Amino acid sequence: MNRPIISVDKLSKRYVLRGGSGHNLARFSLRSVLGDQVASMRRRLAGGTSESNSRKKEFWALRDAEFEVEQGKVVGLIGHNGAGKSTILKIMSRIVEPTSGSVTLRGRVASLLEVGTGFHMELSGRENIYLNGAILGMRRAEIRRKFDEIVAFAEVDRFLDTPVKRYSSGMFVRLAFAVAAHLEPEILIVDEVLAVGDYAFQKKCMGKMRDVATGDGRTVLFVSHNMGALGQLCDEGILLEKGRVAMIGPAESVIRSYMTSNSDQAASLATFEPDPAKAAQFLKVEVLHQDGSRSTDFTCDEPIVIRMTYQVRRPIMESFLSFYVQNIEGTRVLHSDVRDVNPEHTEALSPGIHTFEVAIPPRILAATSYVLTVGSAATFTGAIDHHYDCCEFTLRDLTSQYEGRPGVLSVRLPWSRDSVDSPVQAEAAG
Repeated sequence: MNRPIISVDKLSKRYVLRGGSGHNLARFSLRSVLGDQVASMRRRLAGGTSESNSRKKEFWALRDAEFEVEQGKVVGLIGHNGAGKSTILKIMSRIVEPTSGSVTLRGRVASLLEVGTGFHMELSGRENIYLNGAILGMRRAEIRRKFDEIVAFAEVDRFLDTPVKRYSSGMFVRLAFAVAAHLEPEILIVDEVLAVGDYAFQKKCMGKMRDVATGDGRTVLFVSHNMGALGQLCDEGILLEKGRVAMIGPAESVIRSYMTSNSDQAASLATFEPDPAKAAQFLKVEVLHQDGSRSTDFTCDEPIVIRMTYQVRRPIMESFLSFYVQNIEGTRVLHSDVRDVNPEHTEALSPGIHTFEVAIPPRILAATSYVLTVGSAATFTGAIDHHYDCCEFTLRDLTSQYEGRPGVLSVRLPWSRDSVDSPVQAEAAG
């Protein structure tokens, strides 16, 4: 049985937080160390302790993390900000040392943790390709062999001999990614680089990363908050929570677990105080998965269930419930009321508590964030009860390469093609 190409064994990393707020990592400069020593001496002379607990706290970025990665796998590290993802990558890249535990890497490693690291602003694009390639572990012969591919990918051939300080930010990013993306290591460590550049370049980066991921025997460890990119590129996922490994499994399962844990439960539930003065009112509005669990995070390929709990104190003829959904730009993208399918719902509801459910089908709304407004009214008397922006939810497209698909709809349309040879082609074929 082959050994895993990456082995992480009880990996822990501790930082010391200084200052009462406990939010800033200690800066271990000579100035700060001397300042700490002077302050410590003063406290001892005053009869105090060497260092107050309020001035020194420990933060464990990682705590006994364990996992293995087989050769040729593309694995996504998934988790909230501060979960320990970047810390693991920095330890693997030998940027920081672990407090305890170990990482074993069996193969040549290339790290792409920050696009443009190692570029010299006074040097030309051509010179920086060789400089940055060498920093990232490429041999001169390898850089020469890949040079034309790098330039073509970056689309900076006209400015190749211009100092990069004169490049636009887009040109700089394209060149930096192009150098790093054309490495040929056994292990490639990638952190959030697909969020750079414009939409067209991100699309190009995704294609290149897919080529890297499907290469012979290439192992990729990939960190991103783009769930669509992770779902498309990764075979497996590792979910980190507060520095510990919470789940390991198929990428799709891990992404769904992360989305559930990432959900703001409060934003998916709205409750309202009973008001006896109202003839009828909403008591509760919920946004649910199909299994009944509340959430604010959904995929484009699952239904979103809106559940409304409604109390009737006095029957009102010709009354109905409705809701509408607005995107983050404030555009009302969907409206529905209880009469959509059954007009008889306008009959008076009997006194009591009624529960209404409606499911927004998959692939209707585009991947973005939304707010929900609910209301009830009567045909002749107008509004009965109304609650603006009472719940929120977000849609993510896990089966598309790009979460930022333009438009307000996510409907996939069937395309057909009928090709006819041009006269020149027909004559050549004849």
